[in-house]
Amino acid sequence: MASLIWTVVVVLFVLWLVGFSLHIAGALINLLLVLALIGIIYNVLVGRRAV
Repeated sequence: MASLIWTVVVVLFVLWLVGFSLHIAGALINLLLVLALIGIIYNVLVGRRAV
């Protein structure tokens, strides 16, 4: 599951860079990137508690 989240973050980051440079759906990509980062932070915190 964690590798899937990292893949999503990398894809969103690349899309964010492309959208930032070409002004294509910038707001939507920024929103998705923020949601992905929140998901990663949540997984990091939950993972540390489980160990």
